Amino acid sequence: MEGTRPPALFLADAKSAERFLEFFVAKIRNKNTRRAYYKAVCSFSDWCEGLGLFDLAGVKPINVAAYVEGLQSTHSRPTVKQHLAPLRMLFDWLVVGHVMEVNPAHSVRGPKHVVKKGKTPVLAAVERIGI
Repeated sequence: MEGTRPPALFLADAKSAERFLEFFVAKIRNKNTRRAYYKAVCSFSDWCEGLGLFDLAGVKPINVAAYVEGLQSTHSRPTVKQHLAPLRMLFDWLVVGHVMEVNPAHSVRGPKHVVKKGKTPVLAAVERIGI
């Protein structure tokens, strides 16, 4: 993907790199979703590298939780949840592909976000039946 450094954490060996590429090519069909997920995964990989984490086996739930906590100081709750979702899905994909034993993002909870008022207007009875 353009403008983003490849996520070295997920490309450290041939098996994880192959499974990583399969996730984005075979599992995600929508190009916009693929781009958003890739950017989120790259961001996490860069964050891990900044901590000196260069091996997938070294990623623990506490690392993912710390990453999510850090995001909450700079991003909205829905955005943080959108960053956590691709990590959960990718780690699940890596577990199923026998690259990792457990998903370190599985037990990490995202921030709670409740929408109390929707954007869709309530239609009057006359508008609903098309009179």
